[in-house]
Amino acid sequence: MKPLSHVLQFLFVVFLSILLTIPQNALAQNHVVSSTDIQKDVAAASISREKEVAQLESFFSSSRAKQAMKSAHVTYQQVDNAVQQLNDDDLARLSARSENAQKDFAAGNLSNRNLLIIVLGILALILIIIVVR
Repeated sequence: MKPLSHVLQFLFVVFLSILLTIPQNALAQNHVVSSTDIQKDVAAASISREKEVAQLESFFSSSRAKQAMKSAHVTYQQVDNAVQQLNDDDLARLSARSENAQKDFAAGNLSNRNLLIIVLGILALILIIIVVR
């Protein structure tokens, strides 16, 4: 019986030796998404957010938007702070609306009054979104 126990001990030692010499990452499963892909996605999202924030800042820095904010007793700083707090989906939606309004106004499709109403509407949406959170 002793030779069998020695053989089992020897096999156990060999098994542990092999197990300890195999690199840890060889045993680990590959991730479905690589860290490089995640970094690229985060960078793309960051760039997109920066563009959307810049679009809203451009929209609210126009003379007509400043006039609308003044009539609503809202400062640019309040709007800027609120824009920074928007989530990505809300920011994208409001940025697209502001861009369309600017294009329509530049093309002559909107009057000053209409643009003023749109500015106040987008401003109200931003403030409501922030308050609801």
